[in-house]
Amino acid sequence: MRIVGGRLKGLRFYPPKNLPVRPTTDLAKEALFNILQNLYDLDTLEILDLFCGTGNISLEFASRGAEKIISVDKNFGCYQYLKKTAEEQQLTQIKAIKADVFKFLKQETDQFDLIFADPPYDLSRIPEIPQLVFERKLLTKNGMLIVEHQSMQNLSNHPNFKETRKYGYSSFSFFEN
Repeated sequence: MRIVGGRLKGLRFYPPKNLPVRPTTDLAKEALFNILQNLYDLDTLEILDLFCGTGNISLEFASRGAEKIISVDKNFGCYQYLKKTAEEQQLTQIKAIKADVFKFLKQETDQFDLIFADPPYDLSRIPEIPQLVFERKLLTKNGMLIVEHQSMQNLSNHPNFKETRKYGYSSFSFFEN
């Protein structure tokens, strides 16, 4: 896993092999951040990273100067790895939280400029993510939800759906407030 932009560009991380993760590929991550940099001033954003795993996306946002990043994963190993890595790199804007994402969404009251979700591809509850985010009003005005999922899955039936971008086996579906 490597950082593709910002002040930590090129830095490689070596998470433990036993973590239950499927990191976003560098190609997909670069494409995603090219889109986001054209839409937002990243250093002013407050981010919620759901199913953060190793923190690949959280670390990328932090490298690019995001103001606040809440990273949620229920796996203790993932939580510990991200917390340790953020401390080592002095990325104080990252706050790792060990929690079930769906329970977290049902209790969260803060709003975020951008919410990124990278659930396990075989999770049957993926369509609930946009539903909960918009029901709970977790996005700021003009905020965006991005859900990474397998390309054969279609999330376009939600009223806030904007578009899907495909990168091989992975896709990003974008939802706007």
